[in-house]
Order: sequence, then C-alpha cells, then structure tokens
Amino acid sequence: MFITKQIINGKEYYYLRKSVREGEKVISKHIAYLGGDKGQAEVRAKEIEEKMMNPVVEVSNEESEDVRKLTIEELTNFCKEKGFVFRSSDIYGGFSGFWDFGPLGVELFNNLKENWWNWFVRSRENMVGMEASVISHPRTWKASGHIENFNDIFVKCKECGKSSKLDENELGKVKCECGGEYESQGKFNLMFETKVGVGDSGDGAYLRGETAQGMFMDFKLIQQTSRMKLPFGVAQIGRCFRNEIAPRDFLFRCREFHIGEFEFFIHPDEEKCELLDDVHREVKFRFLDEETQKEGKEDLKDVTIGDILESGKLGEWHAYWLSEQVLWFQNLGLMEIKIREHTKDELSHYSSATFDVDYEYPFGSLEVAGNANRGQFDLIQHQDESGESMKIFDEASGSKVVPRVIEPTFGIERVFLAILTKAYCYDSRRDYIVLKIPAKLAPVKVAVFPIIKKPEYLEIAESVVRDLKKDFNVNYDKTGSIGRRYARNDEIGTPYCVTVDGDSLNDKSVTIRDRDSQKQIRVKVSKLREVIGRLIEGEVEFEKAGKVVR
Repeated sequence: MFITKQIINGKEYYYLRKSVREGEKVISKHIAYLGGDKGQAEVRAKEIEEKMMNPVVEVSNEESEDVRKLTIEELTNFCKEKGFVFRSSDIYGGFSGFWDFGPLGVELFNNLKENWWNWFVRSRENMVGMEASVISHPRTWKASGHIENFNDIFVKCKECGKSSKLDENELGKVKCECGGEYESQGKFNLMFETKVGVGDSGDGAYLRGETAQGMFMDFKLIQQTSRMKLPFGVAQIGRCFRNEIAPRDFLFRCREFHIGEFEFFIHPDEEKCELLDDVHREVKFRFLDEETQKEGKEDLKDVTIGDILESGKLGEWHAYWLSEQVLWFQNLGLMEIKIREHTKDELSHYSSATFDVDYEYPFGSLEVAGNANRGQFDLIQHQDESGESMKIFDEASGSKVVPRVIEPTFGIERVFLAILTKAYCYDSRRDYIVLKIPAKLAPVKVAVFPIIKKPEYLEIAESVVRDLKKDFNVNYDKTGSIGRRYARNDEIGTPYCVTVDGDSLNDKSVTIRDRDSQKQIRVKVSKLREVIGRLIEGEVEFEKAGKVVR
C-alpha cells in the first residue's frame, strides 16, 4: 500500500491506495481518504494497514470511502476556476458582498429561475407575474416599516475585535467564533440610501431591500387588468440590496442578491383552502418548533404538514404554500431541508407566523427560504400612508375587502448555493470532481464529441450539434482524449455526452453516456434530440432510452 497526494483547487488531499492484480494487469485501488495533512495521513495510513494485517479486524465501510467534508472556501475556488461565480471587481481585489456570475453560473442561475417560475407561476391559474422597479417612492419604505424596523445590531468582539451583526434578540446570547463576548455598537439600518436627481435638489431614496412592496402597491392594478379573483397571487424574481455589515460565506450573505417571492391574496375571512389535499398534508420534513427552541434545544422532529396544521401553528392556506415550497425543493433533489418555526420574539414586524426553510450548508444549517403570514399589514399600511383605498371587490362575498396575505420567499442565490453544495462530489474512482447537478438545471445539457478529427466524423458531429442547439445548450468538444473530454464535462455538470464513433458512419447512430452512472446507450441520430429531451425531463430511464452498450 502507498499514500498518494491529490491537489484539488490548490489544496492537498491524501489517499491510501493499493496495487492489485486483475488478470494480466496491475491496477491501483482506492482504500481510504487520509485527510489534508501529510503527517496525520501517515499516522492514519499506518493504523489502517495494521487493521488490515489483523485477520480478526475488518476495515469498516467508512474507512473505504472518501469522507472529506466540503468547505465553502473549496467551493468558492471551484466556482471561480470553472466559470460559475467570480468576485465582483476582481481586478481591483474584489468588493465585499458583491459577486458576478460567469458563463456557466449564469446558465445555471437562469435555469433555476425558470424552474421556479414554471413551478409557482406558469403552471397555475391563480398566479400572475410582474417586475417592479428597484427604486420606488421613499414613502414606500416608511409605510412598510423598513425605515423604522429594518435594523440589526452592529457588534464588535471584546476579545478579537471582529465586527459582525446580530438580531436584537441574539444580543447577549450569541458569542464570537473566538469565544469572546460581543459588545453593541448600536443599531444600523440595512437599507441602501441613494439619491434621485442632480445636486442638492435631488430627492433621497432607497434601493429596495425586498421585492414585496412593489407587489403590494400594484396589486389593485394587476387584479383589475388581469381580471383575477380572490384568492390569487402576484410573483416576481428581482434584485434586492441590503447594506450588510459583515457579508460572508460566499453567496449566502451578500449586499446584492435576488429574491423570488409571491404575495398570495386571500379574503380575510376565508380559512378553508380547497387546494390543500392529501398530497400536501402528507408532505414530510424535519421540524424545529418554538417550544423546543425555548428549551434551548435543537432536536428535530419528523412531522408532516398535516401534523403542524393540527397543532394550530398555521392555517390551511399557510400550510398549503409551505408544502408547495417543500415539494419544489424535493423536486430539485434537496431532500435535506428542515423547517424552523420562528419564536414569538423574533417575528418580523409584519408577521403573525413565520417558518424558515433551512438547508445544511458547509458552514451550518441556515435559511434558504421562508414563509410568512403577513395578514393585512402591508396593504393597510400603504392605504393609510397614500390615502388610496386598497379594497377590491370580491364577487364571492359581494363586498369590498382588504385581502390578507401569505408570502413564500426564496433567496435565489442561496438556492443556487445549495444546489452546488449538494452536487459537488469528489469521485475517488474517477479521481476528479463530478458536479451532479439535476439535468433540468445543468448549465450545459449535452456535449458532443467526434471520436477523431476526420471530415466524415466532424460532419456528423456538427450536424448533431446544430440540431441539438435548437433546444439545448450544447458543448462541442473536439480536443483531447475521450476520457479527458468526459472529465471536463463531468466537472461542470453536463449530464449527457454524445460520441460520434466509427459505427456512426454506417448505422447513423451515436453513443450517449450518462454522467452519474457512466453507462452508455446507442441511439439513432434522427431520434437524438427527442431522447435527450425526455431524459432531461425525467420521462424515461436512461437504460430504457436506447440500446445499452456498456
């Protein structure tokens, strides 16, 4: 046995391997991951060798697997090297809290937004979309309570001097990473101030801190022009800005980011949700309730939406939209989410009940989405501030009402980060990173390889590329060995690779290789675009989509 070193994204990782004979060949097999420190790797390698020499003791499954935990620094470096995400203004050393999406990142980000839009807007008759201005009248934020209430506590550690921010309810309870006590430096408002106009005559304004207010201000116009009837929703995905004192953890806490959210308007007296069926009631997840948190514990309970509905923690419409959020995350393959109930002392000024959807990131289990019962707060606030009535006519009751609101919210960059965290996988057999992004989100859907650079192969390959580009983002790769071309595409998450080989000249077929299983099937060129489409949509199993050849 021997120790090998791999350098991945500039960091060293050590593995224990063993030479074994298989037939006439001697190959090297992976035995265990040994860590990122050479000295510790040597100690652990010796321990494993001793165990393997002992006929009584067997090597556990854990020791034969790569158990290295992904760090956010490693993911950040990977995203830069592969063209997913760059520091904004990188040539000037970057600008904290701001990030740019590269060629692959913008494709994945757009695919994610489109998937969200299809799930929550296009597939529903009771939902419409809009896109509001980033800057609105300054009185907007007075009415919404953001100028008065959108504050955090600026703190400094008494020991190491590191600056950070805390919610007011966390002051005196949360300590610095070094173990030191935080000292309050006072409140600060998260709104980004700007000016509209020239010179001293310019009007003070704000970059929006959330997308919600545009939907509240325009909801009557949307209801009238779209002829929507209660209950109905208005959705948008847009840029937001918050003047974070301590942006950190890559894309998780930024100063500029995208929120995807919708306001769902309901008759104030309507409690029954006809859309809530058994599928929604039976949605399962891990749950951290208020009572457990008040006891200072973080024990999760396995519950269903029906369970927390029966507990009286939320109403039927709130339960319906919370279950739809969980179903969407599960559809993306993010099965690890949990739901955390907000305690009464941390509720936002507009909410009577809020639930966080948390995901286990490399730096902890934190909020990726939320769901708040905003009641009539925002509409009444804008009605009082503007003097314009926010009542609409409800045909069912025959009266004018101010609707109440359920608001599901998603941090799109945070979902993007969760997708990458889940997808990132070091495959010890292939000896490189495989990005197992769901096919429907993958930035590049299919890669096409002519096996050699001869005109007859190139002609078929280029014809295939032209046809596939009608529906998909395609990578045409002619350089390097087939194995290296597979590796390049595995690392960026391309789910399917198509090879034009010697048999293609005769049978007009190509080979499709699956990224995750590495299995291969044979498909006619004339059927290729249809087959790829069905594979991406999950309408057919890979091995049933063509003739299995490997």
